[in-house]
Amino acid sequence: MNFKEYFSNDLLASLVVFLVALPLCLGIALASGAPLQAGLIAGVAGGIVVGSLSGSNVSIAGPAAGLTTIVIAAIAELGSFEAFVLTVVLAGILQFIMGIIKAGTIGHFFPASVIKGMLAAIGLILILKQIPHAVGFDNDYEGDESFFEEGGRNTFTSIIEAFEAFSGGAVVVALVTITLIIVWEKIVAKKSGWLSFIPAPLLAVIVGVILSEVFKSSVPALAIDSKHMVTVPNFFSGDFGGLMYPDFSQLANPIIYKVAFTIALVASLETLLSIEACDKLDPLKRITPLNRELKAQGTANIISGLLGGLPVTSVIVRSSANINAGARTKASSITHGVILAASVLFLSNILQLIPLSALAGILIMVGYKLTPPKLYKEMFRKGWSQFLPFIVTVLAIVFTNLLLGVFIGILVSVFFILKTNFQEAVIMVGDGKNFLLKLTKNVSFLNKSTIRGKFLLIPSNSTVLIDGTEAHFVDQDIKEAIRDFIETSKTKQIEVELKHLVI
Repeated sequence: MNFKEYFSNDLLASLVVFLVALPLCLGIALASGAPLQAGLIAGVAGGIVVGSLSGSNVSIAGPAAGLTTIVIAAIAELGSFEAFVLTVVLAGILQFIMGIIKAGTIGHFFPASVIKGMLAAIGLILILKQIPHAVGFDNDYEGDESFFEEGGRNTFTSIIEAFEAFSGGAVVVALVTITLIIVWEKIVAKKSGWLSFIPAPLLAVIVGVILSEVFKSSVPALAIDSKHMVTVPNFFSGDFGGLMYPDFSQLANPIIYKVAFTIALVASLETLLSIEACDKLDPLKRITPLNRELKAQGTANIISGLLGGLPVTSVIVRSSANINAGARTKASSITHGVILAASVLFLSNILQLIPLSALAGILIMVGYKLTPPKLYKEMFRKGWSQFLPFIVTVLAIVFTNLLLGVFIGILVSVFFILKTNFQEAVIMVGDGKNFLLKLTKNVSFLNKSTIRGKFLLIPSNSTVLIDGTEAHFVDQDIKEAIRDFIETSKTKQIEVELKHLVI
């Protein structure tokens, strides 16, 4: 990695990711019932530690929305945040052990159609969840991905409520942000010159800040309320609660280990899913070593927990923003973590000038790139075996949450895998009264229904050759079905011959 590539790609991308990650870290901490600094500590650990140790070049790690309900319940059950961060340390140790025993290979078994569905669903969620923030309605925390929200609301009712209480200035900033990104990327970025190296999202935030200040001084009717601005705790003031260390006296509490195992399992699954998705989005199509990733995530969780931070996972929203901003190496992740740390020390007053609607505009554009209409057309052309798992995953994630939606998508995908296996394991061709029934691969009890269905198609007075040449294994249930067919065939004058098959 040379300095020219770093300054033209990764440094600029890291600034964009930082702007996206900052409100997400704070929003997830707020939603988790944790101190605000806990989200920032997790963001810094995810950026610097995971960025340094991971084999991924483009993924970004930090606190994840998928763990908020677990964190809320754990803090309430354990009775203190200090006891909870002890579980984060233990979860990190478990993840590191999972990496050593090569549990990361699980990530290779996620079907491509489900991963693409996950990306498309995250894109839709980003668009739907950011619409209220884009119009100045911030009742929902930044980074929420679940369909059902607090107070009996859901994604769609929040959008309806937002349009009943929107801010004109926020709407203008969001529209200008989206328009600027589209124009910049489609026209300016395609031309040569130094302007093409400036990421459109970074420029959009600067323009958003300028518009907000102009509205405040010259157009009071469009002035954006302070509660619709980025909020950053200042390290030198009471806003930053300080570091909260693990309570090691709780090691004798059995609940600690239950929570730690839950966090390790869920965080690892989210990480593996996110890494698989990032590898598909990576323009250079590099493959991340998954066991090394679990070790990196485990190390980051140990450090985050020791400093009083939230659990860390690889996060697809921040990773997508990183890739779209032009990142090429892990230097972007590390730099974004350094900037997150510096922002609390030196930049809090400046960052509080950024309207959330400007960031909402950026995330809406990130969402659109994840879920373009052409993706749905492409998956439909691949046939039902690819399209159904894809679209079911999309709908399940949008209307539930990430992990449950992916699980439902995998079930649908497995159904098509089994169906294809049934069809291909037993093939029958016929010519008049002569039939060849070929066992093409290992045949198990799962294929019993298929082979019996084939036998029913054979008419009386026929000749059947059952060929097991290519089958390395034939289950006893299949052999029994063949024996039953041979006995039945005697009454129908069907002559049966076996080839390379002992029953």
